[in-house]
Amino acid sequence: MGGNTEYIAGHGYLSLGQAVHVAQNSEGGVDQHIAQFLEKRLAEVWSKLNVQPQTYILPSDEFALMNYYRTRFGDNEIVRNATKRLGTYRTIPLTTEFTAFCAVVNRYWSGMMYFQEQRSNAMPAWRNEVLSKVEMLKASTAAVVSNGPFRPVSLFLMLMTLSQSTLAFLTTPAQSLSSRATNDSSPLQCLQVAPPIRSPSGGCQQMLMVHTFAYSYGQPFVGDYIPPNCDFNRVSFNFTVSSAGRQFDRLALMFFDDTEIFRTSTAEPTETGIVWTYEKDMSNYLSLFQKQQKIIFDLGNIIDDTYTGLWYTTLTANFFTAEDMIQPADMIVPISARRSLENMPSGFVVPDTSAVNTLVLPQNAKKAVFSISSCGQAAEEFWWSNVLSSDTHAFGNDTTLYGHSPFRELQLFIDGYMAGVAWPFPVIFTGGVVPGFWRPIVGIDAFDLREDEIDITPFLPLFSDGKNHTFEIRVVGIDDNGHGNGNLTSAIESNWVVTGKVFVWLDTTTNRTTGTFPQIRAPAPSIKLASTTQQSGNGTVDALDYSIQVSRYLHVETILNTLRGPKAVTWTQNLTFSNSGTLSNQGNDQVMRQLTTGTSSTFAGYYRTFEYPLQVTSFYNAPAVGNLTINATMGRGKNFRQSGDLAFPNEWKTFDYSRLPSTIYGNRTFFGSDTKNWQNGTAAYVSDPVQKKSFGYGSTEQQYSLSGVSARPGAVVQYGTKELYRRHIVVANYSIIYDEESFGDQVRAQLKYDAPSLTVSADGMHEFAKKGVGAMLGRGPV
Repeated sequence: MGGNTEYIAGHGYLSLGQAVHVAQNSEGGVDQHIAQFLEKRLAEVWSKLNVQPQTYILPSDEFALMNYYRTRFGDNEIVRNATKRLGTYRTIPLTTEFTAFCAVVNRYWSGMMYFQEQRSNAMPAWRNEVLSKVEMLKASTAAVVSNGPFRPVSLFLMLMTLSQSTLAFLTTPAQSLSSRATNDSSPLQCLQVAPPIRSPSGGCQQMLMVHTFAYSYGQPFVGDYIPPNCDFNRVSFNFTVSSAGRQFDRLALMFFDDTEIFRTSTAEPTETGIVWTYEKDMSNYLSLFQKQQKIIFDLGNIIDDTYTGLWYTTLTANFFTAEDMIQPADMIVPISARRSLENMPSGFVVPDTSAVNTLVLPQNAKKAVFSISSCGQAAEEFWWSNVLSSDTHAFGNDTTLYGHSPFRELQLFIDGYMAGVAWPFPVIFTGGVVPGFWRPIVGIDAFDLREDEIDITPFLPLFSDGKNHTFEIRVVGIDDNGHGNGNLTSAIESNWVVTGKVFVWLDTTTNRTTGTFPQIRAPAPSIKLASTTQQSGNGTVDALDYSIQVSRYLHVETILNTLRGPKAVTWTQNLTFSNSGTLSNQGNDQVMRQLTTGTSSTFAGYYRTFEYPLQVTSFYNAPAVGNLTINATMGRGKNFRQSGDLAFPNEWKTFDYSRLPSTIYGNRTFFGSDTKNWQNGTAAYVSDPVQKKSFGYGSTEQQYSLSGVSARPGAVVQYGTKELYRRHIVVANYSIIYDEESFGDQVRAQLKYDAPSLTVSADGMHEFAKKGVGAMLGRGPV
């Protein structure tokens, strides 16, 4: 992260080679932080070898790593062949390497200068400086390529203009540069920007899955989980995936029996391969990990002559003990399709089926939380770009526009009573809008689709009767009459994949929980709609303008009888939504802006406020003969501040504090956390029917920060926030060109230029899986 080194507690920033050297020379056992780092990198290298078993050349540091773990692999053929290839590899001289690099930069940046022209006024000063220096490099390179070898004076003048970090990159000794050249054809490292989680190597590990998903629709991985023979109160996942070839992005769901515990999606692979590792804290599922479970991991995939990408996956669980404030539920009950006995995944597909279960819950519960896992697929993947139902034929029957408005609400009903709602975050998968946005950075939450939570503790007196109770999840949009009036409807397009869970905490006594029947205030939401069309002189529609505003209030309250007397228990939600947009050019062009905000709270101290801003501008041209083209810009964010917990631990509780300097935030105790996450970018896509291939490029910038909040909301004395983690990263056409990362008050920045991959088409754009406009934008021809 942040370059070729990584911060390791107790050792500072180390490269892979340095970490191997430390491990080789450690007396009395390897430090757990070093071991954890090496295990993670070993999984990545192993994935690379599986993607390119016949061609991948191990750089010297990866070779040292494989040699360190040689006894683990024995006489494995893939490893044996990889080490042989290293022996035949010759170092490229510095001048040859540098000339080749400059030639690639020249071709690469000539295609990317469109971004500079379009966005230079909005760029921060450092980015304009970077681009201006690259222009100088480009001009000098063009002279070199056309006029023969470098002249010493030209090289000297060129290097004078560059920053120290760039000079370090360009003047690295030949051996290091040759290693970098080798990696031009190595798998692309993809990532989701996220804070590091606590996952020490001092516990015990268990491999849950090593599986290749090929033609896997309807054929999930099925395995057995048996609790490890060690003490633990915390669990984390390490999920490593690699693929090569051409393939769509895919959705994946993991279940323990009928209970969904992890939802993720894939990046779109390249011909030379991609690889990523994602780590996730799983401690809130502790009660499930303490019992034997059936593992069902569903990642549907198709392999044929066109779509060749297999998914090589490795899932490892790390079990350890920690002294912290995480209090996982005593039991977890699924709301799902319950198909584990058939060895099938248990997700509901709504509205095709109803998401309903009937449960009997314990009579001595003291707290209960409901979580909803959901995402739109197929015709509902781009729900946020939809129009009003009355406007779906605004441009005639030949233009496909989806309706039911760009608003979606997930509703929880218990025995027919509304218990709470969730307004979803607009996840954009790696094939969405324009795929060039999402290499190597994927969209927010793409590798870890987060769940929404509803506190249903006010319903405990209802559950304690020992009888069946019905839980239902509904997904609704808005239908209108064309005159500004709209109502909620469950008759949306197909489909949403949803599941739910009831997390239950039990009282230490077996006494039955009693109290008053929950008082529910859930008036119908306020809905304001408007749309107008602009017509040309011949009566055809030139443009469609639309807007929608929704607000909702919900409050549930009861009185629980406890040993200390009556206790008020509440769940309150205040939510607002707005979306406005313009479609023009027969629906080919769209400009939209959306903002979802809200607060949810309990009387017991939980408080969460969030905002999901989204702006997308997209233009497509799909002629009957010729290339399909799409150009787009986007800006999106996911920001929230939270105190307390419901079912999932607060972000500050799962953070890896070993990354911080030893003198900072010694008590590691906060009331809450503050998270800010923002992405913006520009990208383009071309599909060539003659070549039967699709190409694209793009640039994306992301800024993320996580801070601990030192006081409860509304407290008389406010102590502000303390930053735990921050990352600012910029990528362009596969390459990271800027990366700054900080832990607490220790900032590490590295500004660099990476030579982009040499395996590009003639026009400098990289290949992507071929899709129709409708599959990428949610409108237009499929």
